[in-house]
Amino acid sequence: MEFTWRDRSLFVLFATGSLIVLTGAVIAPVLPEIIEQLQLDRSLAGYLVSTHYLTVALFSPILGLLADRLGQVRVLVVSLILYALFGMAGGLMNDFTPLLITRGLVGAASGGIAAASLGLLVRRYESAEARAQAIAYVSSVLAIANIVYPISAGLLGILGWRVSFLLYGLAIPFALLVLIAFQQPEDTTTSVKSLAAITGDTQGLQKVIANPLTWQLFLTLCLTAATAYAIVINLPSHLKATIGAGTAINGIVLATQAIGSAAIAAFGVRQLTRRLGLIPATALGFGIVALVLTAIPQFDRLYLFLLAMGLLGIGFGIVLPNIYTLLSNIASSELQSTVLAAGTGTNFLGQFLSPALFGFLLGDRPLEQVFYIAAIVPLILGFCLMVTFTLSLSKR
Repeated sequence: MEFTWRDRSLFVLFATGSLIVLTGAVIAPVLPEIIEQLQLDRSLAGYLVSTHYLTVALFSPILGLLADRLGQVRVLVVSLILYALFGMAGGLMNDFTPLLITRGLVGAASGGIAAASLGLLVRRYESAEARAQAIAYVSSVLAIANIVYPISAGLLGILGWRVSFLLYGLAIPFALLVLIAFQQPEDTTTSVKSLAAITGDTQGLQKVIANPLTWQLFLTLCLTAATAYAIVINLPSHLKATIGAGTAINGIVLATQAIGSAAIAAFGVRQLTRRLGLIPATALGFGIVALVLTAIPQFDRLYLFLLAMGLLGIGFGIVLPNIYTLLSNIASSELQSTVLAAGTGTNFLGQFLSPALFGFLLGDRPLEQVFYIAAIVPLILGFCLMVTFTLSLSKR
């Protein structure tokens, strides 16, 4: 089955997958109002934004394994319903602890959505090229969602921060669409016939785990996510110090990265990987990221920052879809949800660890040096991938 836009169920999977972004996008724009109205400690309030990263990382592999054993559609529908309930419940909380608990639970449900929707998507295609194109489009959708959802949450936040939490209710109609689009889940998922089905392809899973490339890709994904998140955290402060940028300018500059990522993932990754191959194209993407990060501290004009962030988005837009494609190619169709869910969990773990990691590496150095430090990471990752690629060629 080749990739085609005429398949309406693709739009359903793209819509459900976009909710991964919504998890954090709802609370970030209205966090100051939450702190003020609930009289929260500002240092503790930061955990309301970051907690879901940890629970997504913890629950994605578990729910991905269940999706492969019990069926992606079943896990996806249940996760969507729980996502809506836990998410909207956060808007009813009046204290830090119960609100933090709902944040963790909505993150866990988000892990199920990521595992089941991505696994269901890639299992539809026997062709590696078609799978790669589908994953690239998912990256584009997520990049666009990174623009649309925060704006939507901010606009609803004008009516009150609790109103913004109603956005989580989108998961309910999405669950209905999943049931309509996949009326015969047995055709695309594993049927539950006995408790023995839960054990699944144990030997195949052990083989994937024993593959050194699997762990290299997980580490690559984790450090890539940590680097990308470090830029999101530190760039606004750098822009304020260099060009006196306010929140509006910061938002525009960060959105430029998302636009660049969406554009290359949708229209350029397929052609690039065709010509170079998956690993060389990924290494090229890392090279672009490293070059841009090295140049950012030299800039002092808005248009230069906009250009840099667009190019940075292109680099990440090449890297991330290709890593997920490499992971999907390692696993059999019966294990793809498990492996890709573990990759998603690793991605979110990298984001969760990013402030601590780059805070440690930066130390007491000037802020602009974080970009030089961050540039070293993709250089090393790209080099290691090329070494792996070269060694694999020599064994043939």
